[in-house]
Amino acid sequence: MRQIESVKEFGGYLNRYEHDSKSCHCKMTFSVYLPPQAQKEKVPAVYWLSGLTCTDDNVRTKAGAQRYAAELGIALIMPDTSPRGDDVADVPERYDLGKGAGFYVNATQMPWAEHYQLYDYINHEFPSLVEQELPVIPGLKSISGHSMGGHGALICALKEKGAYTSVSAFAPINHPSRCSWGEGCFSAYLGDDKADWKAYDATELVLAGAEKIPLLIDHGTSDEFLEEQLYPQDLLDACKKMDFPINLRMQEGYDHSYHFIASFIGEHLSYHAKELFLKKKNGC
Repeated sequence: MRQIESVKEFGGYLNRYEHDSKSCHCKMTFSVYLPPQAQKEKVPAVYWLSGLTCTDDNVRTKAGAQRYAAELGIALIMPDTSPRGDDVADVPERYDLGKGAGFYVNATQMPWAEHYQLYDYINHEFPSLVEQELPVIPGLKSISGHSMGGHGALICALKEKGAYTSVSAFAPINHPSRCSWGEGCFSAYLGDDKADWKAYDATELVLAGAEKIPLLIDHGTSDEFLEEQLYPQDLLDACKKMDFPINLRMQEGYDHSYHFIASFIGEHLSYHAKELFLKKKNGC
């Protein structure tokens, strides 16, 4: 793990690192905001998964999250959205497949399987590295994300029993097996058998009896992708059917952009901080 950038913000430090990933077989870059409290003791962490076309740079420059993280005393951990490098498979003419569109799955189909092991990377290799090298409390973490990253946050929390203290999402792809973004990536990464897609689909995981963890989800009513790509009603219906805890908030007039995220990121981070420090207090 090599530090390649450091900027002081709100009494803490926004750092950028790179390392050689064993899961993705390439160099991966990520950012971390360490609040001022981390200079004296280890702190809880919130992992943020970004959306299509993004890198770790989008959220750290557009969301305004660092101010809240400094006040709350939590670290922000911001990985990339896909493997990178000249040898990594890609479709340059498509924004919704390949680099920038890892979808947080473990690909099984070639040529994607060699590098696109984002699920294992996000849930196992990456947090292990972060917890070994940085002043964060091992095992005390929450997860959030936007769009494709919101999908990633939901499936990680639903599949990794007890790994995350809390989960939230902004405009997540709630039922990727049903939308063109999900269908395009899932068929490429996982093959044509739609039964295999269900393992990475939040709606299908809830219906299959996933361990219950409260879901906090915000959607903007003016989101241009709401009806054709995101399908929040599908997840809501699944949660109602399975008596699964969900707080789905439809925010009037907001779109899919970081303007929307910046408007509510403080509420999401406060929600996570409350749950994280409660768990810390209880010694879990």
